[in-house]
This record gives sequence, structure tokens and C-alpha cells, in this order.
Amino acid sequence: MSKISEIEGAGLEGPTLNVAPSPHVSDMTFTTKRMMTDVLIALVPLVAMSVFVFRGYAVKQLVVCVVACLASEALFVSMRGKKITLTDCSAVVTGIILALSLPGTAPWYVGALASVVAMGIGKIIFGGLGMNIFNPAMVGRAFVMIAFASLMGAGAYENPAGVVDAISQATPLNAFKGSGIATPVFDLFFGFTNGSIGETSALAALIGGIFLCIRRTASWEIPAGVLSCVVVLAGLADFAAGAGGHVLLHHLFGGALLFGAFFIATDPVTSPLTPRGKFIFGVGVGALVMIIRLFSGYPEGVMFAILLMNAVTPLINRWTIPHPMGDA
Repeated sequence: MSKISEIEGAGLEGPTLNVAPSPHVSDMTFTTKRMMTDVLIALVPLVAMSVFVFRGYAVKQLVVCVVACLASEALFVSMRGKKITLTDCSAVVTGIILALSLPGTAPWYVGALASVVAMGIGKIIFGGLGMNIFNPAMVGRAFVMIAFASLMGAGAYENPAGVVDAISQATPLNAFKGSGIATPVFDLFFGFTNGSIGETSALAALIGGIFLCIRRTASWEIPAGVLSCVVVLAGLADFAAGAGGHVLLHHLFGGALLFGAFFIATDPVTSPLTPRGKFIFGVGVGALVMIIRLFSGYPEGVMFAILLMNAVTPLINRWTIPHPMGDA
């Protein structure tokens, strides 16, 4: 009697073969710390531009958010009885991205509370790094935007005292939506405008984003999907208004679009797995951004669009992951 017959006769189960789609061999150089280091390098142009334009306001937000994110992760991880792993730099990245998404004039406690929520509810409550459904930084920002509406709304971006020139004026998207005032494209591209401290410079976002795509830390399909959809929809709006391309450039370079497309939507934990799924995800983000900007009372929509598409990511994975060869 063969060995297999003996196993079957004894009522024992034979070996189980699991068949799954590629890739089957992962690149071991893509460690969490290496990817987070790439993101930190890519964020340098945005951080430098934010400090140049907003000066002490930017430094305050960056310090508060980074320190609060590190402290929150250490506290919540220790409460769960797990090993504290601050050296992977993920908490630092979350803190910087969160800080760059806030207005410079927001009080320190807004950034601190946003950081606690980002790490506790956005990340650790799901099980920690790699387990979260939503982008942690956007969870924290959404919370303080609801909790401190007056400190995060349009008026919060303007500084009547004019201590810093950029924050003595309305943001480009607010001015455009509310009064039809178009900010010069030069200022939009280089970043000499008001807004969240990390979203004003399209050039800085492009430099850092292209670096991430070259390093393959960010998947190019996601920003490609976001930007292609925005170009199509904003182009139609531009054509309908007879604006000669100015509406298109305003939506493309204004607000947090490029910052969100390259640094937030590309979060590998909360975005789809396959190239086709990533492009669909990006198109969804771009479509939601334009729907919110054009048809709602809110001038910006990047945060909402990314969080909504994060929720759809499991469905996109189900729709786009190929069936493995031999799978019945």
C-alpha cells in the first residue's frame, strides 16, 4: 500500500497546496524603514517651501504634530502590550504629512489632538502599521476639521495682522469659488499663496512625488489616475466657461491636489494592490475631488476623496486581482 493510500485510509488529510496570483517573490529591499526614509526625503521640498512661506507657523505645526504622533504611537502600542517600533519612521511620516495638511494659524492643540486621533483611531486601533483601512493623517485631519470648524475653515487661513504676507489673503480655491478671483498661475506653481502649509507649491509636490515614483515607493498609476481624471473634468469645466485653460490650471495646481495625489493617495496600506486597481483608485479620487470642488459649497475635496476611496479599496482589490492559473 502506498503512503498516500495509508494517509487516505487513516482518514488523514494530505498536503494542502495554496495557489495565488503573482508576484511570488518579493523584493526584500522594500522594508518599511526604507520606504519611510524615501518619503521623508521626498517631503524635504514641501517642508522647505512651507518654512520659507509660513516661517514660524510652519515650524510650530511640524514640531507639534511629529512629537505628538511619536508620543501617541508609543503610548497606544505599549497599552496593547506590543513592542514599540518608532524606529521604522512611520509615525514621523504621519506627523509631517498631517502638519503639512493644516493651516499655519491653527492653535497648537489642534495639531496635537489631530495627531492623537491619527495614531490611535486611524492606525493603532486597527492593529498597527499595515492593518489600517484609512490614511491615518487624513483621519486626524477630518476629526479636527469637524471638532474645530472655526479654526479649520476658510477664515482660519487668513491672518488679519499680516505677519506673514501669504496668510493675509484668502486661499486660491476659496477666492476662486467665492469671488471668481483667479490667482496667477506663477504663484500657484511656485507656492507664493495661502493654504495649508504643505499644499501651496505645486513644484515642490511634483519634485517629491516624481522622486517617490522613480524609487517605486509610490505607485505611479495612482497619481496618473488622479491627474488624468482632473485634467478631463477640469478641462470640460474650463471649456464650458470659456476660460482658455485658466480654470484647468487653477484646479491642477491649486489646493492639495498634487500633495494628495503623490503623498497621501499612494499610501500602500490603504490603496489597491494591482496596477489596474491603483489606476481605478486614482481616477476615483480625481473624480470625487472635482465633484466636490464644482458642485458642493466646499472649495477643496482631496481629504474627503481619499478617505472615501480608502473605504472602496477592498472592493477594488476584489474586482481587479487576477485569478491564479489552475484556480477552478
